[in-house]
Amino acid sequence: MRGKFVIAGVGHTAFGTLPGRSTVSLNVEACRRALEDAGIEKQAVDGVFVKTPTSAREILYGQTLSEALGLQPRIGIALDQGGAANMSGVAFACLAIEAGMCEVALVCYADNPRSGSRATYARPRGDDAAFGWFSTAAGYAMIHRRHVAEHGTPEAAFGAVAVAARRHGAANPHAQLRKPLTLDGYLATPPLVAPLRRDDCALISDGAAALVVMSARRARELGVKAAVPILGMGQAHTSWEVTQRPCLTSTRAKDAARDAFAMAGLAPADIQVAQIYDCFTITVLMTLEDYGFCPPGQAEGFVREGRIEHGGDLPINTAGGLLSETGMPGLQLVIEAVRQVRGTATLQVPGVRHALVSNQGGTMHTHATLILGG
Repeated sequence: MRGKFVIAGVGHTAFGTLPGRSTVSLNVEACRRALEDAGIEKQAVDGVFVKTPTSAREILYGQTLSEALGLQPRIGIALDQGGAANMSGVAFACLAIEAGMCEVALVCYADNPRSGSRATYARPRGDDAAFGWFSTAAGYAMIHRRHVAEHGTPEAAFGAVAVAARRHGAANPHAQLRKPLTLDGYLATPPLVAPLRRDDCALISDGAAALVVMSARRARELGVKAAVPILGMGQAHTSWEVTQRPCLTSTRAKDAARDAFAMAGLAPADIQVAQIYDCFTITVLMTLEDYGFCPPGQAEGFVREGRIEHGGDLPINTAGGLLSETGMPGLQLVIEAVRQVRGTATLQVPGVRHALVSNQGGTMHTHATLILGG
């Protein structure tokens, strides 16, 4: 599978507060921009893979979107793995192309929780749950506390992740939040859901992002000029609720990464830039450890040394991530990785040959990994 498929085009809307926009209209805009970037007409598309909106779910969403796009695809699927669904959509699109079920796929996601409904952001558990109403933030707060208890992780480590994201986002003209953050500023803010501070948490954003996925052969036939090869993919899911997990400081993200590195024939040392899912700062620390960029419990030194900032040896979230560019989960990270490989990113890292992207969903329930390269 290595290099057999490509991301041929990328596109996104504005991010932030977009009142009056439906998720369908946002998806259509992002898909149109992705097709323009690929330089192909929509009539070439015969597969649609869309993540269902988190804030307002509806049945047959993939078919509703296909109708709005003016398409009758051979395969149309709405996916839900939380924040991992976007990169899983890329993987499933590749598998469908490999199986001959489609040739050119749109992978997209839109949501409007900032101007619309946030009803599902804190979800009730069933009568067999240890706790009744249990928000996503509360689950991450538990994981954050456990990492501190096991490894002595200092507050400054979480702050370093937020500071790097905000520094990168400040340079991104498309970022929702373009205000730099200092470590002192981070430490001065009170907890929202203790011990999580405001700047530990992803933004709430309206917007959409989309990719065009096809085989490398089809890209050559269609004359796509800036296709980026997909070198490795992997996914693995923790699935159990936070309160039921035997370990809170490691997840099956390590298995997703292992499979992606194996498919790509690469190791962590071969990656020049990474887009790490940063719904909360603890997610970045644990992903760096689970992916093998540093040993368990040692991510705090890794991030506090400036290694994740632009100019460091592993810049991460170079467009600002979920903490600064947009809280839209997932696809914008892939778009930034594509731009880094193309050499067209705003904060371009010199000499990028391989870029890694991680996605997570729920409260570290689901995990997907993608490796791109020239």
